[in-house]
Amino acid sequence: MKAVFFLYFLFLSSLGLHAQSSIKLYAGKATGSEEWTWTEKVITPSPGNRILFDVSEPELLHFPAPKDNANGTAIIVAPGGAFHILSIDNEGIRIAEWLNGLGISAFVLKYRLVKSKTDNPFETLMPLMQDKDKLDSINAPVVEMAKNDGIEAMKYLRTNADELGIDPQKIGFMGFSAGGTVTMSVALSAPEEWKPDFLAPVYLYRKAVIGSLMPQKKTPIFVAVASDDELDFMPHSVSLYQDWFAAGHPSELHVYENGGHGFGFAKKGTSSDQWTINFEHWLRIRGLIDKP
Repeated sequence: MKAVFFLYFLFLSSLGLHAQSSIKLYAGKATGSEEWTWTEKVITPSPGNRILFDVSEPELLHFPAPKDNANGTAIIVAPGGAFHILSIDNEGIRIAEWLNGLGISAFVLKYRLVKSKTDNPFETLMPLMQDKDKLDSINAPVVEMAKNDGIEAMKYLRTNADELGIDPQKIGFMGFSAGGTVTMSVALSAPEEWKPDFLAPVYLYRKAVIGSLMPQKKTPIFVAVASDDELDFMPHSVSLYQDWFAAGHPSELHVYENGGHGFGFAKKGTSSDQWTINFEHWLRIRGLIDKP
């Protein structure tokens, strides 16, 4: 067991990840991908912007809040990438490290992805982005799997809350783009006992969201997007906000004038840079982090 842990530690170190541990979501092969034999890969298309692809074994990267600052709140973070890649740095690890600074324990979700046909997943993905119907058709089976991975993550956190040092009633789910699709699919598909306590979909793609089971409990939502989103996802966020508000849930929407798609934690000198400040304020007024 020590040898296995050491090998995994070396793997994390090779990626420059700072997670204290990795949590496997299934004891064996996950349903639907029993025959998958490939292993995940990483590329770095630009400095500090690593991309994962061929993820076949879903897991959580655990970033525990510092003990002297922990407030019991936890957030599962689902990076985006059109279900073909994961923007593991910009929409995962940097988000988790920032949340740690707010006293929040973060869990970056590595959900299952469509297998790449080459060692450069962008070769396949970029042309498909011009034909979203075709992309949706290819992605559909994996979106179902990713949704299940998200529900398993919720089960794990709520079941093991004491061991993880978190409050089982303060577990949120945040996702970017396809990760936003996963976020809302969990919220609208999971049984009530496994639904998140609050939600933060950022420039989500709503058309692929699975489920229609609105939470019975009041579930606050923080929605963020840029008006100049190159993929035209802005209306997806606006319609989600309208429906969530109409259902009687606490709802907040931020539509930034500029920032494009995929701003994540990157500072771009656009109005979207404000979203982390707005989200932090939202967490404070909801009592999810301590007031200064």
